[in-house]
Amino acid sequence: MQNFSFHSQRSAVYGRGGIVATSQPLATAAGLEILAKGGNAADAAVAAGAALNVTEPAFTGIGGDMFALYFSADTKRVTAINGSGRAPSALTLDRLKKEGLSALPPFHPYTVTVPGACAGWFDLIQKHGSLSMSEILAPAIRLASEGFPVAPITSHFWRRGAARQLKSALNGHELTIEGRGPHAGEIFRNPGLAKTFDIIARGGKDVYYQGEIAEAIVAVLNEAGGCIQMDDLASHTSTWEEPISVDYRGYRVYECPPNGQGVTALIALNILEGFDLASLGSLSIEKMHLMIEAMRLAFADSSWYVSDPKFSNIPIKELLSKEYANERCKLINTQYAVRNLQRGFPVSSSDTVYLSVVDKFGNACSFINSNYMGFGTGIVPKGWGFTLQNRGHNFSLDPNHPNALAPKKRPYHTIIPAMVTRFSSPSGRGVRGEGESLYASYGVMGGFMQPQGHVQVLSALVDDGLDPQAALDRPRFCIDVDESGGRVAIEEGMPEGTFNGLQKMGHPVYAVSGYERALFGRGQVILRDAESGVLCGGSDPRADGYAGTLS
Repeated sequence: MQNFSFHSQRSAVYGRGGIVATSQPLATAAGLEILAKGGNAADAAVAAGAALNVTEPAFTGIGGDMFALYFSADTKRVTAINGSGRAPSALTLDRLKKEGLSALPPFHPYTVTVPGACAGWFDLIQKHGSLSMSEILAPAIRLASEGFPVAPITSHFWRRGAARQLKSALNGHELTIEGRGPHAGEIFRNPGLAKTFDIIARGGKDVYYQGEIAEAIVAVLNEAGGCIQMDDLASHTSTWEEPISVDYRGYRVYECPPNGQGVTALIALNILEGFDLASLGSLSIEKMHLMIEAMRLAFADSSWYVSDPKFSNIPIKELLSKEYANERCKLINTQYAVRNLQRGFPVSSSDTVYLSVVDKFGNACSFINSNYMGFGTGIVPKGWGFTLQNRGHNFSLDPNHPNALAPKKRPYHTIIPAMVTRFSSPSGRGVRGEGESLYASYGVMGGFMQPQGHVQVLSALVDDGLDPQAALDRPRFCIDVDESGGRVAIEEGMPEGTFNGLQKMGHPVYAVSGYERALFGRGQVILRDAESGVLCGGSDPRADGYAGTLS
């Protein structure tokens, strides 16, 4: 195990019997309970994900989508599951035009895509799990039915959501206490969600997509003015896909392919490999400038190319080539910010929770689940205790855009898990799947911050040699992804000289502190030592959670 220096506000967590890292202590405990019962990383990830639906519904739930990467200790390979849903078959650009909608309001029922999380949970367990879903969901059912004390940061965002979409959404009151969000330490019970988990544990995912839960989803959306029908739910499928990856300084970094935005992080890492970041000060003006510019270039590409590959030809191989990265590197000026960076043209031949689990066998699950904007639309299928996502808000309404809205199409997706392996060859390069061992299961949740967080945290681990907790504690930047190219939020704790220096270089920076630091994402990191099997974990200080271990 690497001998880390102490650079953190709290110690990293070490263990051998498995580590679960989540944004809620009770969810971490749920995952550890499953590991203690003999479950593996997939079992514990779903258990923790379900518990997060109970304890942190302002960010996640079974009415949203999920993605996961799984590293198998037996095969030494990474597999990827896409548990995102598709647009309703009746929702078209012509329909929006006829109804006078030139843009979709964020909480409109038309933004509800088919929830993919439930199927994703079951499909992940079917392929990689070892326990029954009844065993896996038991901790979450207990939390929902008996109640739990709400954590402080969760309370803040829950109360915000109650005053925003839950206030006016159909049945939104089911996730409030007399119309408000619970206070820190207040007990909240969710019998509707307990019923949901109990019925799918006993009846399987078909109950959700073809039975009484599906009927409740369709009924509430029809009442709200949406257009999802039973056939849309019944025809939903998860997809197992080949993960995409790049080599970064002797490590292989994996992401899920589009329609997820993981390619954004990989493009940026490819560009940054062309610079000696380790020689620069950890939070120096020079390093932050290079990272911001690399992220701008990556977003310029991904905002155009990321879409549903069933509907578009996405030049992934070319976007991730070292040759293309070298060409994009040339656009970075080391002295000043370049505004209005445009997408490249590679020649083609062809709100959220994140958690991480590594078990005692060396299996790892990098898992993410989201409603999108907090509680999503805030619409609750009556009596079932969960909200429906608004992921469809990410569709473009430009008919010429690759991400244009279309029936049965998956939208550009912000939620992305990450996995990193190391090579056994002296060159630090190798053939995918040959001689690889797990280095890190990690991720940073939070909309368009996610690839930016992936890049900043991985650089802290690899370029600066920080332990997981110190890497997560480090202050971050976040580029606002918008039409203008975006301002750059700088988190409190960044050196004043760096803030001022970036400003002088032409970056439109502004400072962010307090609860608004949630803008910078909430990550989890678990490292594994290849020789001893010792695990080292950290959990983001911007949330309520922690990394827990078994001996």
